Order: sequence, then structure tokens, then C-alpha cells
Amino acid sequence: MKIRIHRFRALLTFIPALVMLSACNPTDESQDQPRSVVLYTSADDEFARLVVEDFTSETGISVQLVGDTEATKTTGLIARLKAEANNPQCDVWWSSEPFGTIDLANSGILMPAGITQAADWPSELVAEDRSWIGFASRPRVIAYATDRVESPPTTLRDFAQPQWKGRIGMARPQFGTTRGHMGILASRWGLAEFERWLTMLKNNGIRLYDGNATVVRAIAMGEIDLGLTDTDDVWAGQRNGWKVDCVYESFDSPMTLETLNSKGPTLLPNTIGIVNGTTNIENARLLADYLLSPRIETLLAESTSRNLPANPKLVDLFHQIAPTALTQSNPNREALGSIYPNFSDAESMIPEALDVCERVLR
Repeated sequence: MKIRIHRFRALLTFIPALVMLSACNPTDESQDQPRSVVLYTSADDEFARLVVEDFTSETGISVQLVGDTEATKTTGLIARLKAEANNPQCDVWWSSEPFGTIDLANSGILMPAGITQAADWPSELVAEDRSWIGFASRPRVIAYATDRVESPPTTLRDFAQPQWKGRIGMARPQFGTTRGHMGILASRWGLAEFERWLTMLKNNGIRLYDGNATVVRAIAMGEIDLGLTDTDDVWAGQRNGWKVDCVYESFDSPMTLETLNSKGPTLLPNTIGIVNGTTNIENARLLADYLLSPRIETLLAESTSRNLPANPKLVDLFHQIAPTALTQSNPNREALGSIYPNFSDAESMIPEALDVCERVLR
């Protein structure tokens, strides 16, 4: 999530009142707690550092930031949190996707009722036990070469059309957002139809790459013409001067008889949770509330990542930057929840979906 630093400084002119009040008027209990907090995050390192530096500047609470490598982030940090379960070293977990967070919550790593803010959030972005909250989503998209593709497809089933044979690609499904996307599709279509779709892609010569950014590079380099990826990777490619763009999945009519139906753009939110067993709860909640504040969601929406905000107070901003296919299907600005898949159902399908991917795509 690369951003313009001057825009970041301009936007963060104040911290939400809750954070300011708690930092400037600490209770006796908070004075007894360490004025520091440990954050594990798979978010972009440059952005995460700017956020925590400003949080520290305004509150006096230092943040120990722990990230991971691009190849293993999220997956590596989840393994670390599980290994530390009996002796937590982390206070706050910030992930760039929801599925690892749900896994952590199901494993008892995240604190039930840990998040006290976001009371009016879309229910699809709030764990039933409030162990995690989703915010600032980015869509999965169909990327394409602008110099070779005039009319890119807008449904995933169209990847199996003969004109795209040998011209399609996606990231390996074992890691990253592709992993979760496979769980969503298996949950939506059922395993049998999901396997049929993968088999058609295999027969159509789909190529697998080491990550979403690599898919966009492969399109730019002429290896493939179409690929599944995330919006931020497409925007990064455009900043590199590459001839790439993207389209969002379209909505099928309710009367469409296609079994591999398309339900519009798939949105993947960032997620926040507080680690179970931390003794630094007050400072952890201050940081979590700060990350969920309208200021941060506005920053992400106006950054080069163009993340879609979840806060109902920012619904007008959501509709300003959301793809047309999404806003036309959801004209009621007060009911954004229906645009999100059931992430818990999708997460539960990931192991079976990956088994199918391994069998079909090997």
C-alpha cells in the first residue's frame, strides 16, 4: 500500500478524540501499564511505519512493529502467533486480509470482545464474538493487457473461453489473497462446480505465478494477457508505466442459469484483532481504535491503494471510489453489508478448496 507521504501528513492532522483523551489524561491504571504496544502486521511496511510513527507522536505510546517478508507475510506471522500462544509477544494483529485472522480467532489466539469500537459496522465485517473487525477493503479483479485485449471478460467462468487459451494466469493458490479467493469460490459454487471451473482453466492453459504482483508483471511482459489479482497490484503496475488495467467481476442477473454464477467484485478487507493473553489491553485498544478510525480509512481510500472504507460514516466516500458495477448493484448507501461474502464460511472451505487446487492444477 504505497502512499504519498505529503498526503499522509496532511490527512493525519488530528487523532480521534478517544485516543487523544486517553493519551493526554491517563488513568492511574494506565500509568501502571507500559507505554508501548507490539503490533504484528502483514500490511505494507512503508505505510505501517508511517501510521505507527504518527500514533506514537500523538499519544506517546511507542509501537514495536513486526512484519514479515513479501513471500510469506500473513502466513509466516500466523504461524508465529500460534507458536507464541502460551506466551504472547504481540498485543495487536493487523492483517491485510481476513482469512488468516479468522483462523487465529478460531484457534483462540484473538481476544473475544477485544474490539470495542465499530458498533455500527456491516455485520459481515465483525466477528460474532468481536475478536476481529474488517475495514478498508480492496477488490479482486481481472487484470488485462491494454495493448492486446480490447474487451476483457468480466466473469471468472469466461476464463475458460477458447479465445483465452494459453493467455491466462493467477497466483499459486497456497498463499496470499488467491488462497482466500479460492475458499470464497468453493463456498459459493460448491466443491464439484469449483473443481469443474479449475479443470476448465487447466485445460485452457492457465499459468501459475508466485504472487499477485508477478501476475501483473507477466501481463506487462507479454507472457499472458489476463490474470486474477488485487487492485493495488494493478495500480502499482500502472505507476511503473506498464500497459495494464483491470475490470471488476460483473453481477449475473437473478434469472441467469449459469452454475458458475458471478456475484460481482470480491472485496477483501484488512482486519484488526487484539491478541488473547496480552496484559497490555488498554494500549492495545488505543492502537486498534486508531487503526479503525475514519481518518485511517480515509487515508487508505485516498492513497494509491484506493481501499474501500467500511465505516458507515464514510459511505459517501465509498461510493465515490467504488467500481460502477458495485455501486449500481447496491444503490442503498446505508446497506453496504450485502456486498461482502461470508468470510467465515469461505475460511472453513479453504482446506478442501486447496486440496482440489493441488489435485487439478499440479
